[in-house]
Amino acid sequence: MIPFLNFEQMHAPIRAQMNDAFLSVYDSYWYIMGEEMKKFEKQYALFSHTKYAVGLSNCLDALHLSLKVLGVGEGHEVIVPSNTYIATVLATSLVGAKPVFVEPDPGTYNIAPGNIEAAITSRTRAIIPVHLYGQACEMEEIMAIANKHQLGVVEDNAQSHGAAFNGKITGSWGNANCTSFYPGKNLGALGDAGAITTDDVDIAHRVTVLRNYGSQVKYKNEVPGHNMRMDELQAAFLNVKMDYLEPWNRQRQQIASWYLQTLQGVGDLVLPYTHPGATHVYHLFVIRTKQRDALQQHLAKAGVGTLIHYPIPPHLQDAYRYLGLKKGAFPLAEEFASTCLSLPMWPGMTQDMVGEVSEKIASFF
Repeated sequence: MIPFLNFEQMHAPIRAQMNDAFLSVYDSYWYIMGEEMKKFEKQYALFSHTKYAVGLSNCLDALHLSLKVLGVGEGHEVIVPSNTYIATVLATSLVGAKPVFVEPDPGTYNIAPGNIEAAITSRTRAIIPVHLYGQACEMEEIMAIANKHQLGVVEDNAQSHGAAFNGKITGSWGNANCTSFYPGKNLGALGDAGAITTDDVDIAHRVTVLRNYGSQVKYKNEVPGHNMRMDELQAAFLNVKMDYLEPWNRQRQQIASWYLQTLQGVGDLVLPYTHPGATHVYHLFVIRTKQRDALQQHLAKAGVGTLIHYPIPPHLQDAYRYLGLKKGAFPLAEEFASTCLSLPMWPGMTQDMVGEVSEKIASFF
């Protein structure tokens, strides 16, 4: 049995450190917005090459607040990839804006910069590029377009901690950049958590206030805010894991290289492609095949876990039926939804495990 995801190889070696982190918070008697969160914000800003990081409850809340502080609201439009997880799109709805979908690059699966300008209208206020599956978007071109049209940029960096485009790390390009520390991410907490990164002191300050009921001073509320704070315990766990993110990413890249070697030329598989200017930290290793569903069933019977990211593109979700977008509106996103399959990928996978998965895939074809 080879599961899609296994935490044991990551968590077993750091068990004592994680226990110490728990006891440190437990014994501090300070469980919300304490020293562990402050420490993590400093660590993560340093890692992200930004001046500020603000710890939050999750990535959706980070996206929501980022759009809010950029002034995006009712009557506005936000450009989002047609190929993404629903959270990217939900954030636009939460501020009252309309999502405008743009098709991806067929090789990288990330939003195609060449498709963005045609989607810009007088109502457009922001672009949300998503560094999907672990690969950095083509950020130089996206930023040039945003600057030309005076648009905000909010990076969705939930899947790409540590990736870069032309040497500049994801999460350091946009006005306000958002990430998730959901347990399965490259840098994962033991529950929900998220953050924004930014170089803008005003954005950092306003998000800091909004996350805590619109308050800096207890019981004094400056603006209508939210309860979107990072949990102190999750911050403590993340502080431990920060030291391991880069070696874990290197393991992911090694595992991906084994897959790329062993699956080359197998059946009709389309293997991951990395843009020459980008780095890929392989949050997911995604293959494509027209026989996706049958292959997934074959692998399940053989004891190999897989997942589909994502089976229904956002424009076809019931939540966005009001947009009136029918099947065929975004053919690339729809094709990916019906052909993509994510293979087991986690630090600690061995070359033999990758070989076994690849052999079972080859046997299907």
